[in-house]
Amino acid sequence: MRHDVRVAGRWGRYVALAAALALLTTGCGAASPDSPPSGVDELTIPTPSPDPRDFVRRVDNPWLALVPGRTWRYRVSGTAVGTLEITVEDGTHEVAGVATTAVRRTEPTGDQVVDYYAQDRRGNVWWFGREGVWLAGEAGAEAGLAMPGSPRVGDGWRAAYGADVVDVRVTVETRDQPVTTPAGRYQHTVTVDVSSSLAPGTTTRSFYERGVGLVEELSTTGPVHLAELETPPR
Repeated sequence: MRHDVRVAGRWGRYVALAAALALLTTGCGAASPDSPPSGVDELTIPTPSPDPRDFVRRVDNPWLALVPGRTWRYRVSGTAVGTLEITVEDGTHEVAGVATTAVRRTEPTGDQVVDYYAQDRRGNVWWFGREGVWLAGEAGAEAGLAMPGSPRVGDGWRAAYGADVVDVRVTVETRDQPVTTPAGRYQHTVTVDVSSSLAPGTTTRSFYERGVGLVEELSTTGPVHLAELETPPR
């Protein structure tokens, strides 16, 4: 397969979060070795024509397991204050011929977005769109990679792409970052940096723990945003 993997550089830290970031990045000296420059091996990212036969019904990637009915709640501070809630909906939704899992994100403001994901047979999770904004297979938009089955430091990819619609880029920064949230301390998170045309001028750093999922996200550029997992997902 061809490669269309873009590796983003490291981004400057947002001044208001400098102290928090300094604390979070302690202990990175033992980071995993960088991956080869080929990026995510043998994957076409984004994928212009997903084959439904390449996908499975369950999303059980250890860093992004989307079990129907599961809910994560986060304490949010910064420009917005309150509770962020992420819920995996029951059933499937077909996008570009693939049965996807719908995930609803409810912001502290009450605004909601629904994203669609599907997992291939190798355990890679793909992002197929956002309700009312973009969907793979429509207006030139293509499904991108949400989380590899085996993320490596230095891997970079497009999480979504579509001419004049959306361009989301992700880079894996560490695989051993300790993070403490109200829900507990997580010792070996996969840390990714995300930049998106859906939020121009903002870069987000997200931390994923094996068997838990997203435990923290914060802005490193743009409006101040910090979301910390309050309780283990249920």
